[in-house]
Amino acid sequence: MDTPARDFCRFDEDDDSAFYSFPRRVVHIDDGAIAALTRLYAALVPSSGRVLDLMSSWRSHLPVSFRGAAIGLGLNSVEMAENPQLTASVVHDLNREPGLPFADAAFDAVVCAVSIQYLTRPLKVFREVRRVLRPGAPFIVSFSNRCFPDKAVALWRATDDQQHVEVVTAYFADSAGPGCAWAAVETFGHTPSLADPLYAVWARPLASPG
Repeated sequence: MDTPARDFCRFDEDDDSAFYSFPRRVVHIDDGAIAALTRLYAALVPSSGRVLDLMSSWRSHLPVSFRGAAIGLGLNSVEMAENPQLTASVVHDLNREPGLPFADAAFDAVVCAVSIQYLTRPLKVFREVRRVLRPGAPFIVSFSNRCFPDKAVALWRATDDQQHVEVVTAYFADSAGPGCAWAAVETFGHTPSLADPLYAVWARPLASPG
């Protein structure tokens, strides 16, 4: 995928920490889409594992059966403090610093819900996610047809729902390289006619050779 710098420009290029400085407490998708996402997490996320909720907020949508540790990484400390499923949280701006403050192979799953459209350096973030995941652990990226248009990158604004699936699939493919290999990408779509759609794309890191 050819992604020139202009594809990751935004209408609002001001510091993200200012935009997200106050809590919004909104879920961005309706109950049906949330239920579909929770079912997907129940199928893919280890129920007693260590999970990183990337670009986290006040809800993580993990199933009630989840009994592991969920670490939130986001921009608003108040929102994350009000998230009942997080056991810890870290305030961190991925657009300013795509490096993740965690050790190699630290997580059994990484999830990113309805936020992928805001990443300005997604390939660097995907490589970092690969680093902090254990081999075979899923990175699950979900999204709908909503966004804050001022903060969404140009590539996302210029493409439709099905193309968004292709964009995220390309993020996995294009982030691969030495020490960053993904198994086959899988996708999911929940598209009711009169409600919020939900799409998900996920892959699992392969074990490093040697």
